[in-house]
Amino acid sequence: MSLNPRLADWRGQRVWLIGASSGIGEATAKLLMARGARVALTSRSRETLEKLADGNTRVAPADVTDRASLAAAFDSIQAEFGGIDVAIINAGTHQPVRAWELDAVAAEQLVQVNLVGAMNAAALLAPYFAQRGSGRLAITASVAGYGGLPTGLVYGATKAALINFAETLYLDLAPKGVAVHLINPGFVKTPLTDLNKFKMPALIETGEAAREILAGIEAGAFEIHFPKRFTRVLKALNLLPYRAYFPLVHRITGL
Repeated sequence: MSLNPRLADWRGQRVWLIGASSGIGEATAKLLMARGARVALTSRSRETLEKLADGNTRVAPADVTDRASLAAAFDSIQAEFGGIDVAIINAGTHQPVRAWELDAVAAEQLVQVNLVGAMNAAALLAPYFAQRGSGRLAITASVAGYGGLPTGLVYGATKAALINFAETLYLDLAPKGVAVHLINPGFVKTPLTDLNKFKMPALIETGEAAREILAGIEAGAFEIHFPKRFTRVLKALNLLPYRAYFPLVHRITGL
């Protein structure tokens, strides 16, 4: 049974896509535009967004770590579109880190983008949708948030926090008529995953990720995880006791 209402058609849907300039966000933006949605594109780079935009698209540059710029983008989109039906918070970054490489300043920067940035956006959108009594709020986390993995020392922690954040948003917002979606991708080939120095199992292209995301929202799913041939293995792995989990992770990753 779907935990959210289904979405029958993207045509005319007013979508705010935060983190739209590259990778999964860029592919999702292109697919939304192809399906007839009215899309507002947000990232830090106006130039990159303008190259991506088409005639049915609004460019609204903002930095998720800068609450004033994010609020200005939110206000301008509402003014032009007359409202927002779907918001996808996809902004994030990644840097592989082992324990002996941990740097507090770099860690804080990653937390600011991945976690605090998502909360900054949600702080605008959750009250807006709750007051309206409708809308959809999707948050991109990662399967790296399921459990500890080598090189994911800071990144995985932010994604685990986002999973918990999205779950709690659902508990609060669903009774008010607001759909909440948690997006947990596996390995997707992007400039960020290109930083990984290990073989990434079940690696997929951004176009496939975008199709999975929109299909999950259309189906009313709460958690949208993909590719399932990989994510189901990780889910099973994280049911194991630690005495089994830790050796298996070392063996699987070679790290």
